[in-house]
Amino acid sequence: MYQNVCLVRVGILPQHELEVSKAILARRMTSILEVRDLHVSYKSRAGASTEVLRGVSFDLRPGEILGVLGESGSGKTTLAASLLRLLPWNGKIAKGAIRFEGKDILQASPKELQGIRGKRISLIFQEPSVALHPTMRAGEQVRQVLAAHEPWGKNAMRERTRQVLSTVFPEEVERISESYPHELSGGQRQRVLIAQAIACGPSLVIADEPTASLDPTTQMEIIEVLRTLREKRGLAIILITHNPALLARLADRVLVLYGGSIVELGPAATVIASPRHPYTKALFGSIPAIFEGNVSNRKKKLAAIPGDSLSLSLPPEGCPFEPRCPERMQKCRKHEPQLMELGEDHAVSCFLFEGQSNQP
Repeated sequence: MYQNVCLVRVGILPQHELEVSKAILARRMTSILEVRDLHVSYKSRAGASTEVLRGVSFDLRPGEILGVLGESGSGKTTLAASLLRLLPWNGKIAKGAIRFEGKDILQASPKELQGIRGKRISLIFQEPSVALHPTMRAGEQVRQVLAAHEPWGKNAMRERTRQVLSTVFPEEVERISESYPHELSGGQRQRVLIAQAIACGPSLVIADEPTASLDPTTQMEIIEVLRTLREKRGLAIILITHNPALLARLADRVLVLYGGSIVELGPAATVIASPRHPYTKALFGSIPAIFEGNVSNRKKKLAAIPGDSLSLSLPPEGCPFEPRCPERMQKCRKHEPQLMELGEDHAVSCFLFEGQSNQP
């Protein structure tokens, strides 16, 4: 603090820039997860390498819900797998750093990773009919997660399983526990996956398209379950989705991916109400209005994003979104923009905002 005061008094650091620096420092000090300049590539059987994530950087704070938004193929699921080092055989983290609760994930040993996966960081898969074992009762599938991380006694294990299931099934614990997956609805199976994810008391849950196979009503029920878990357990959540409407109801911040790069990152209320990147605008324009309840608005024809998603096997020379962008400029074809700070916690990767950056 004394050093900061001195810097202001001698004119080295203006007061407003000091406040920005202090805010950045505070975020870093309280981050539960730090991802820096993450590059991930896949190698084909022929030996060709394709970069799927390109320079992804972000922080996650305790109890925060970060929504990761983008079309299929944008790199969302690869990001989730990278955080747990669960990439397939042909995937490789070529560059970058991932720190979770002060531990370097990329340097962790297999034994250390075993103590992190499922216990400190959990992953909720998007398809419960595939993720759940078809011949095991739901309660047993939760018990197996507990047994993998803690030496529970039989009675303690049974009681802990009941407690976990009661968190997501407050009124029918016994029936759900004794049921096989095929005897449960899609929403109930998804709740069993959530119960597995929270069984060992993690501090971070990664939910990879947890509502993709559910009807709209059940989607909202699952979103409410996640919201309740954050409120009661202080869980940090990374919610991966292609549906902006879900983020409007749950996320604190939104990270938008396109072609493996972050194109916009900021507070959910700001990004949803006033998206700045042309891709983010196009995404929100291609779905029914999130907040407007006017019936006439529902009858409007939805906009479509022209062209095809970026082929990562043929990376562009300039901005990845340039071929589809209605606001592209000549320089977009040759140069790729970097993330520029537009305001506190809000950054956009677009030449349209060059010169408007508030970054010190």
